[in-house]
Amino acid sequence: MRDEVLEFLRENQGGFVSGQDMSEACHVSRTAIWKHIKALRQKGYKIESYTKRGYRLLEEPDLLSPLAMKQILNTDVFGKRYVYMDTTESTNLEARRLAQQGAEEGTVVVSEEQAAGRGRVSRGWHSPFGKGLWFSLVLRPDFVPSEAPKCTLMAAVALTKAFHKMGLTSAGIKWPNDILVNGRKMVGILTEMSGSMEEISYIIMGIGVNVKTKQEELPEEIKHIATSLLMEGIDIERTEAFKIILENLEYQYYEILDKGFDETLDEWRKLSVTLGQDIEVRAPDNIYEGIATDIDEDGNLLVKTLNGDIKRIVAGDVSIRPRK
Repeated sequence: MRDEVLEFLRENQGGFVSGQDMSEACHVSRTAIWKHIKALRQKGYKIESYTKRGYRLLEEPDLLSPLAMKQILNTDVFGKRYVYMDTTESTNLEARRLAQQGAEEGTVVVSEEQAAGRGRVSRGWHSPFGKGLWFSLVLRPDFVPSEAPKCTLMAAVALTKAFHKMGLTSAGIKWPNDILVNGRKMVGILTEMSGSMEEISYIIMGIGVNVKTKQEELPEEIKHIATSLLMEGIDIERTEAFKIILENLEYQYYEILDKGFDETLDEWRKLSVTLGQDIEVRAPDNIYEGIATDIDEDGNLLVKTLNGDIKRIVAGDVSIRPRK
């Protein structure tokens, strides 16, 4: 219903549309129309209203619409199929549904907000309307399934390089795929695979980037650990940020398809803020303390523990400890 109200305003942009006309066309009350107008204003739409004249759309927020992205995106595959939504529960869920129906590689699913965005280990991801990039990619690589987890490290490299292009040169990667700026998290990456032991059917790569979020807009529980491009001094249009990110992701992805993961893992090492640091790792089987020395050829973290043993960490949460 809200989309119908917005479409009425768009079709008459520059002119007024009466609440009565919209209520009759949508088969709802004028009070319901007013509530939808109020909700649109809260999402950044500038809508003028006058008694006896109705409503007039003056300005739309910085949206990631297909038309806006088509005009600026320079990719060969990523985003050629571009699925855009005003709101959704999760872009990963929608991308998975499309992948199961045969969606081609490079399909992008993007939403202005998510009602139930997810990060790693089923944590929530704050995804407010118009404040970030909440999107998922459908990939269909031809390498073996055991290589799939390294796609997450590939994405972290591509995103960090994209942020450097935007001027945020302090962005770095905390193992395995958290992108930090001044110790605060700006990006979430969630990679899911479907396939067999022999073959990948598809990979869904879900990515959330805080772009326009302000400190006071963050939920209380993450105010001390989260940041955004805007909070770090990078005031960039979301469309431009999305363009740079998709182009970097496509380049890095086809690099690994062409050359394998070795060069990308070397880039990960150079961009890491974990290696060489005193860390604590909460792995599924234990808690380890020591120095992060390297990643192996599979992207697993190698930690030299306090007793001198080298532990290979396949999964876990890393905390970087300040040097004494």
